Amino acid sequence: MQVFNSLTRRNEELTPLADNTIRLYTCGPTVYNFAHIGNFRAYTFEDVLRRVIKFNGMKIKQVMNLTDVDDKTIKGANAAGVALTDYTKTYKDAFFADLKALNIEPAEVYPAATDHIPEMIALVQTLVDKGIAYQSEDGSVYFNVRKFPGYGRLAHIDFDNQRTGARCRGDEYDKENVGDFALWKAWEPSDGPVGWDSPWGRGRPGWHIECSAMSMKYLGPTFDLHTGGIDNLFPHHENEIAQAEAATGQPFVKTWMHCAHLRVNGEKMSKSLGNFYTLRDLLDKGWTGREIRYVLINAHYRSGLNFAFSALEDARKALARVDAAVEKATPGAAPDWAREHLDDFIKAVNDDLGLPNAFAALFALVRDTNAHGGGPVLDVFKRMDEVLGVIFFGRAEKAAIPADIQQLLDARAAARAAKNWAESDRLRGEIAARGWTVKDSRDGQTCTKA
Repeated sequence: MQVFNSLTRRNEELTPLADNTIRLYTCGPTVYNFAHIGNFRAYTFEDVLRRVIKFNGMKIKQVMNLTDVDDKTIKGANAAGVALTDYTKTYKDAFFADLKALNIEPAEVYPAATDHIPEMIALVQTLVDKGIAYQSEDGSVYFNVRKFPGYGRLAHIDFDNQRTGARCRGDEYDKENVGDFALWKAWEPSDGPVGWDSPWGRGRPGWHIECSAMSMKYLGPTFDLHTGGIDNLFPHHENEIAQAEAATGQPFVKTWMHCAHLRVNGEKMSKSLGNFYTLRDLLDKGWTGREIRYVLINAHYRSGLNFAFSALEDARKALARVDAAVEKATPGAAPDWAREHLDDFIKAVNDDLGLPNAFAALFALVRDTNAHGGGPVLDVFKRMDEVLGVIFFGRAEKAAIPADIQQLLDARAAARAAKNWAESDRLRGEIAARGWTVKDSRDGQTCTKA
């Protein structure tokens, strides 16, 4: 499995550092509002990455943070006149509902920043003790970028041609500001009730220190893989590296991966342009989660993605073609032509998540399934969907029940209709002995492979 490492700017083999397990940190949402489709471009990319890692037989431990204290969340909570935890809970709950709608697999750990303040204070204290961080006149603590020789390595920044020396107190700032950044922000009246006691006075952590502290807590001082949108590369990820490596003296992350921006109708997404959409905006318009997922993943992650409603219309038609082919598919040993399409699919996803070529292999399978009038290709569709997560198998699973099992099911249905419960139970046992499970409901019986 080859991926493009943003740190080295080349394709590299992704191999686990230990235990056949990829330890992955993904930058999660800042829970001050509902996540928009630009956010989900990154989250679906990371989901495909996670799936391909598992597809290749590796295990994974994914940590995705929830930023529930920063400039935006504090401003929103205070404007609404509610506690920070109450304000962010609404958007945390919405985020998890959105992940489910997009068929995004859950991470193993979702640490919230407010639950890890002691770890952040300890990390800042280590940097202060090493002389790499200092306290300013207002009580805030800053990281001195000039005392970390590797600063700028990820973003490939040329210090000599950048404006440096300024202090960057805000959580987000422009790439031109290569300056000392805040690790701990002293409390000020605009923070209202939000704040924690620390060795430097009451305040709160900076955004960048949150990810360094939480990733190292759950994944160790050195781990395999860190991802995010390209907008996170600098300053956020650059600062994460500086904080972690200055504190531990060890390499922080082996491989970095970043996805490109999403645009809407060729323009940057903006509320002022009327092209700003949350996932629920699109669901309310009648589009389904799998149609939206299809659009978000059907481009190479390092290429810009242009989102348009015409793309959703195309996705609906394309998925209908896939559904029709899957209905004709049956289980069993796949023919050579189907295995060739699977080989093409595997080659594509293992070449830096080449989803356009992977979808080409899927639709070649659809074409040839139709040409052969179906056939034992159901397992090939399922194997592809381990990565894609967009194929519906409901009708195919029902059609895939073998004829002898279906005869037993029909006999059992007749027995139940005649209230012959003993015969119904006997038939259930015979079906179970052949490796199938029967469940009863008000709508009748369903049968699945055990």
